[in-house]
Amino acid sequence: MSKAAEIDLASVSKIYGATTAVDAISLKIPAGSYCCLLGPSGCGKTSTLRMIAGHESVSIGDIRLGQSVVTNLPPAQRDTSMMFQSYALFPHLDLVDNVAFSLKMAGVPAEQRRARALDMLKLMQMDAYATRRPAQLSGGQQQRVALARALITDPEALLLDEPLSALDPFLKIRMRAELKKLQKSLGITFVHVTHSQEEAMALADLIVVMNAGRIEQAATPREVFERPATAFVARFMGDHNVVSGKATGAAVGLVTFEIVGGGSLSASGEPRAAGAVVDIGIRTDHVRLGESPAKGLGFTGLVTNVEYRGASVKLSIDGVGIEDFTAIVDDKSFFKTPVSVGDAVPLHWDAEDAIVLGQLDR
Repeated sequence: MSKAAEIDLASVSKIYGATTAVDAISLKIPAGSYCCLLGPSGCGKTSTLRMIAGHESVSIGDIRLGQSVVTNLPPAQRDTSMMFQSYALFPHLDLVDNVAFSLKMAGVPAEQRRARALDMLKLMQMDAYATRRPAQLSGGQQQRVALARALITDPEALLLDEPLSALDPFLKIRMRAELKKLQKSLGITFVHVTHSQEEAMALADLIVVMNAGRIEQAATPREVFERPATAFVARFMGDHNVVSGKATGAAVGLVTFEIVGGGSLSASGEPRAAGAVVDIGIRTDHVRLGESPAKGLGFTGLVTNVEYRGASVKLSIDGVGIEDFTAIVDDKSFFKTPVSVGDAVPLHWDAEDAIVLGQLDR
């Protein structure tokens, strides 16, 4: 298997009565890439996946798979395959017949489809269990069978709806490594829905962060982590503190703003008009204890919580106009000069670790 197709969504919306589940999103997923649609429950990611698959109709807009517009085609004519969250295996059929089911529906002769099903089970290292029923398998084994069934039609794109959600934490880590390896070896486009930031970071070439039916950011994992586009992305990914205020001025490459009820801070970004609302993101793991060597790149606050995490320690700090600010400090630095709940501590960071965040028009 080596064929793959680019997926192109052009101003696609899904409207249920008075509710807009997906709001005019445009997205290009490169051929042969691993794309994760990431976001909280109700953000529109599963509706988007189901529209790509053809299991939901498109209210407005178009979907293109490769060179073909598939907006109004039924699922069977799209050259995609979908693996459902529940796996949806047939309990009364053995693994061979489960995997071969779509070929049976297509009229492929029994001997040919069974041989193809065995090949797919071998690819998933499940051929030794070919005569078993789904109930005799573990969750991870059932997932492999569901993958084999989805891939037997040789699709251009595989669509996965939270495929790891039913697995225990240790198996999740193992199975996501197997998914990534499988995608690389097959070379086809994978589109994977998840609400787990860690899962998306581990798997994706392209992360699409969704919120309230809109795309907040579509970028590589590194870019989403290091340069979140909006306050929502920064908060959802969990690696940045978000502080809001009103712009008061700008120097070269730096925006200065006032925090409501607090002092002033600076961040890297384009100038903003005086009085404009500004959200900034500050990397949690780049916050350091100690006085700031530069004005606007730090503050003093009270420690409200200390969590030991082994290689690092998580500090929660409240400042004037700032609540629940997080600093991730390496264990060696922390225990050299430890702090406790109730202590007043100065914090600082470098200019490049505080960035002005964008805002979506809503």
